[in-house]
Amino acid sequence: MPGTSSKSTSPPADDVGFSHLEDAALASPEGDEESAEVESQTWESRSVVAGIGEHGLRLDKALALWVPEFSRSYLQALLLQGAVLVNGKAGLKPSAKVKAGDQAVVELRPTQQSQAFLPQDIPLDVVYQDEHLLIINKPAGMVVHPAPGNWSGTLLNALLALDPKAALLPRAGIVHRLDKDTSGLMVVARERQTMDALVKLIAARDVRRNYLALGHKPWQGAAQTSVNLPIGRDPRNRLRMAAVDLAQHPGKAARTDIRLLVNGQQGCAVFCSLHTGRTHQIRVHMASLQHPLLADTLYGGAAAAGMERQALHALRLAFVHPVTGQSMSWFALPPADITSAMENWDLRYNLAELA
Repeated sequence: MPGTSSKSTSPPADDVGFSHLEDAALASPEGDEESAEVESQTWESRSVVAGIGEHGLRLDKALALWVPEFSRSYLQALLLQGAVLVNGKAGLKPSAKVKAGDQAVVELRPTQQSQAFLPQDIPLDVVYQDEHLLIINKPAGMVVHPAPGNWSGTLLNALLALDPKAALLPRAGIVHRLDKDTSGLMVVARERQTMDALVKLIAARDVRRNYLALGHKPWQGAAQTSVNLPIGRDPRNRLRMAAVDLAQHPGKAARTDIRLLVNGQQGCAVFCSLHTGRTHQIRVHMASLQHPLLADTLYGGAAAAGMERQALHALRLAFVHPVTGQSMSWFALPPADITSAMENWDLRYNLAELA
């Protein structure tokens, strides 16, 4: 039998440890505002006295015996947060050895990822809405799905607050994504049948997605080109994607059609059409042409013309409505940072012509 334990009557931690994201990377960044908020609250606690059977065990293994209803990864997260005290001392390592008679207190705090699927009242630019789907103009800086380092403030959190039906759908109805620092149009389902249909449309490449991108250096060569380069994880840097040789590295076929809109002395503005939807596809393909996006430091770009994030905007979205059968398209002009950058580099173009 594990050591004896007792529970406090402090306010319960809502759904602590029961999120399906629980086994992701759990450590919170130091100084994170949400971590600070958690620190200031009182949660349910579990008091334990280590028995003979736990003597000599690693602390994380003893915790798994003392609090068996939670996963080991969740308990390790509590250790990192200082929520486990042994003989009044916090900050112990998971490998610390337990001695018989040790008195432990475990505060069952909700981790950030256990709260990742909570609604948050975040304003959204809804371009179109019907009973089946939404078209959102996502701002730059907004993460689409909760993930390590961004467990809140995401598009998913905003959708859960905007639409009560979103909680009934996987990923709140999100069927595709944009990078955090890419702005522009996304479609989101409001019901399961529509979600399944949209996924099929995307897989069949029947959703037309067009982007505005600003690249370094004046454009050279044909005014229109098609880039067919497979994309996979960069074998030299796992944080990046890269154009890869499928005979040597894993990856997937990727095609982007690129049309020059306007050329300048320092850079170019191009219109990109996706035929596939690989991670960082336009960013990788533009870099392969020696025109990395402005401010896209991951792929060789640099801050320029006032841009502090990658100069990429999902400008146009079009498909046949999966329920009504109507051909529909939406257009969203880029935000001020991109239009200002175009002016700064004299890349003047009537973008409304692309609608």
